[in-house]
Amino acid sequence: MNDRDHVPDGRRLSRRSLLLGGGAGLGIGMLAGGAATVSVTAATQASAPPTAAEDSSTAKGTRVPSRGATQAGVARPATPQAHTLVMVADLDGAPSGADVRAAIALLGDAADAATDPTRADPLLLPDGVGDLSITIGMGPRLVRILDPALPGAAELPIFAGDTSLTAELTGGDLLISVCASDAAVVPGVAAALLGAVPGARRRWSQAGVRGTGTGTVARNPLGYLDGVIVPRTSEERAANVWIGSGPAAGGTIAVIRRLRLDITRFHAQPVAGQDRVIGRTRIDGAPLSGGAPSDEADLTAKTPEGEYLVPLRSHVRAAHPSFTGSALMLRRSYAYSNAVGAGAAPDDGLLFISFQNDLDAFVRTQHRLDETDDLMGFATTTASGSFLILPGRKDDSPLGASLS
Repeated sequence: MNDRDHVPDGRRLSRRSLLLGGGAGLGIGMLAGGAATVSVTAATQASAPPTAAEDSSTAKGTRVPSRGATQAGVARPATPQAHTLVMVADLDGAPSGADVRAAIALLGDAADAATDPTRADPLLLPDGVGDLSITIGMGPRLVRILDPALPGAAELPIFAGDTSLTAELTGGDLLISVCASDAAVVPGVAAALLGAVPGARRRWSQAGVRGTGTGTVARNPLGYLDGVIVPRTSEERAANVWIGSGPAAGGTIAVIRRLRLDITRFHAQPVAGQDRVIGRTRIDGAPLSGGAPSDEADLTAKTPEGEYLVPLRSHVRAAHPSFTGSALMLRRSYAYSNAVGAGAAPDDGLLFISFQNDLDAFVRTQHRLDETDDLMGFATTTASGSFLILPGRKDDSPLGASLS
């Protein structure tokens, strides 16, 4: 059964209310992630150095502490690890608030053990914990069981491009995100975490990979640099990513969407046509209005003949905040490629992951993209959900204790 059928009307995010409501901040493109290598120059220009408090390490194999004011895997490490496995799971039956709190606490304990060199299972991690990071979230159903007023209680809407989604690939109770430089450890760790919670069963999962780079900048599966305009400083993350007050302070809202991309059809266009769909050049990522790869596009710039340099239906223009009224989102997306049988259509694309302190930031932008972005004609959504990422912990309290 689709849990969306039981969402109280007051908790739904209607398209009309979102488009008419307020909002501010810088906008960003929605297709972020990377399958190819990023140039060091472009990545350095686009990413500010991480602060010590939010990123203890970006080096391969260096431990990423799980404890802190926020969970690992969102802002630390600042350069995402090369490999991920995102797993969405459900709790059987009709769990009580006590059941939800127990499940979250068990996941927190399992994550602590897996990322602590003194506690990690040597059979699971025979070469050590490396830079393994684990992020735990709750879906709207579980959030509402604890408190319908909490951030994350509203369901992510079904968007115009979501017509092929099934109930099984929409929503979900638990998010388990495992990232590491060592691809071999990721599936086993994710399975161990799921097994730590009685009554939890996998709903869907997806492995992903990123190319080398610094910060959030990487090439997406279409070959374009992305992840350029994101909240880079602690102040920007405080304003746009982290929930600032209440029981969920230190948490954030994650949107997870798996987008199958028609890469062959996109690349069949002339490169100039591809650039016009995106609004940036494929080679170096510079906006078509001119400037450096790290610059924002000038949407007012025109040719001598009066034509906009950044096309009216380009991705860059469609996602701009002057149209969406949305804030910055922190994106840590991954490319994926699923095996298919002979004669089957390719299943390659983007595992889109964004973090924001208000779900509206994503919803406003996606509605705009559905209406005016030619890039959406090359994307098919095959899984979708939103999750409250639990606040971090500085002491020995259970994960999610502040929500009790």
